[in-house]
Formats: sequence, structure tokens, C-alpha cells
Amino acid sequence: MKKIMLPAFCVLLFCYQSTAQNKFIGTVERIDPSLDAIIMPGAKAEIIAEGFKWSEGPLWLEKINALIFSDVPENKIYKWTPAKGKELYLTPSGYTDTIKRGGEMGSNGLLLNNKGQLVLCQDGNRQMGIMNAPLDHPAPSFITIAGTYKGKRFSSPNDAVYNKAGELFFTDPPYGLETQSDTDPKKEIPFNGVYKVKKNGEVILLIDSLPRPNGIAFLKGEKKLVIACSDSKKPNWYVYDVKGDALINGKIFYSTIGSPKGERGAPDGMKVDSKGNIFASGPGGIWIFSKDAKLLGKLHLTEQASNCALSTDEKILYITNNMQVLKFKMRD
Repeated sequence: MKKIMLPAFCVLLFCYQSTAQNKFIGTVERIDPSLDAIIMPGAKAEIIAEGFKWSEGPLWLEKINALIFSDVPENKIYKWTPAKGKELYLTPSGYTDTIKRGGEMGSNGLLLNNKGQLVLCQDGNRQMGIMNAPLDHPAPSFITIAGTYKGKRFSSPNDAVYNKAGELFFTDPPYGLETQSDTDPKKEIPFNGVYKVKKNGEVILLIDSLPRPNGIAFLKGEKKLVIACSDSKKPNWYVYDVKGDALINGKIFYSTIGSPKGERGAPDGMKVDSKGNIFASGPGGIWIFSKDAKLLGKLHLTEQASNCALSTDEKILYITNNMQVLKFKMRD
């Protein structure tokens, strides 16, 4: 590939600024004045770890004062702490069979259940699983939460969220299969679904109409569920009303169609803060929305952002950004 030389202004905007200890990257675009209450002037994203193949699933663990995240192709979870930086946390993380295989087989999305246990979207094992070990002493021992729908294996659970009642909602695109496609010979379910696991273990199909369901998050109050679609023809965030064991009244929450050409990424992982603001990875970086789908601003990044996580006090946004992991201090 031909090396592209960026003009000077691009270097100033996007290439990181560094000191002896810090590397900063990206720029904030302020679209609506209300963003000032969320992101202070001069806020910068700092590279805190790098050297990964594809980072995903960031999760802040207040109990051990650490960030953990997946390196999906490497089948590993890493830990980052302010004191020690990057360390290996768990391996294998998503594929535990002895038969060699290719593709992105590690864990993807990570979250905690209502008991504080680590729950993993396991691409290689094609299941939602719980780590059968405490957070401060991780071990590659897993209990299956859900592995099949009507006797057929999932493709590769990608991202997930719990409601306050302890019910699990997750997406199942084909990205963890070896060919990452709907024609993969090992794909057993003909569609790419969004599912709910009830507290009794019953698996319910919620929707099968999105070609590439990806990130998933409840809006404040849990009456609406937002689902990212990373399909190139339908690169949208969708919102649904939650009614019992069904999702109804689906519509586009926000579309990225018409975004500037050349921006890397698609609607992917997202998080919602306690005030209802949505932080969503999408083309060109992180998109910030109000609960009413008003675009407030963007954090522009040149690498492909996959997901994000909030610190407990919601002042820091951690971002998995392709081969990097970022710490974005939004407020003091």
C-alpha cells in the first residue's frame, strides 16, 4: 500500500502529542452547546495501552480499580491499572477447545451481572458465559449462560447488557465465525439475532431483522433499547420499545448515512450514563447523543473505535480503538 503523507494541519489534529509519559490523540467537535456540561474545554484522549490486534469490550472494575478489555483475535483479556499499566488478565478468554481454528475467537463484549461476576461474549465458544472465578483471581473456567437457540448454536455473541431485573440481552452477528460471513459453513442460525435470556435460563428471540446487530444499551429507565447495526448498507442505531419479552415500534435512532467518506468504523459498542447521554462508537470515533437522539458532539479518532466504558464517577471514558486503548478524561 502506498504511504500517505498527511499535510501539516492533519498532523496537528490527529497524530498524538506526547510528553515524556503521555500520548494524546484525537479532537473534540462541539455540535451542541450542551456538550460543554459533559466534556470540558481542552479535554484530550490519552493512549494508555497499545500493541493489540483488535481491542474490544472495555469494562471498568471498581472492585479492583482496573480496566479490563478483550483482544479478540488473540483470545486474551488484558488489565490496565494506573500503577502498572498493561498486564495480561485472562487467557484463553473466548475459545477453550483444543481444535485449532482461525478467526476472531476470543471474548468480545464484557460486563458484570447483578452478582458482580464477569460475563463474557465468547466468540470462539459461541456462547454467553460467566467466569467461574473471582475478579481479583481470574481463571479460564466458564459457566454457560446461553449457547443455543432452539437447539442451534449461536454464531458469535458480540455485545450484551443486563436490565435491573437480571435479564440478559445480547446481539449475535457472524463476526466471530472464521469467514465472518452469513455463508460460513459452521453458521447454524440463518439470521443474525438479538436475544433475551430470562432469569430461568429461557432464551427468547427478540428481533431477526437487523443484518449486523452489534452494540446494545438501554436508555435511562429501561423502557427503550438501542441497538447498533454495523452493516454497510444500514449503518444506523435503532431504538425499540421494551414490552415484556418483546421489542416493538423499532425505528432509526440515528443514521450515519452521509458521514464523510474515509471515516473508519461503523455503529458499534456504546454506553449510557446516568443522565441518559449516549457515548457510541461509530464512523470516525465516538459520537455523543442526548437521550432524545440529538447529536451533541464527536471525539474524532483516526483509528477504528469499537467500544467504550465509563468510570464509576462517569468523568472518564475508556475507548477501545483498534490496536490502542484510550483514556478520555471528560471532566475534573
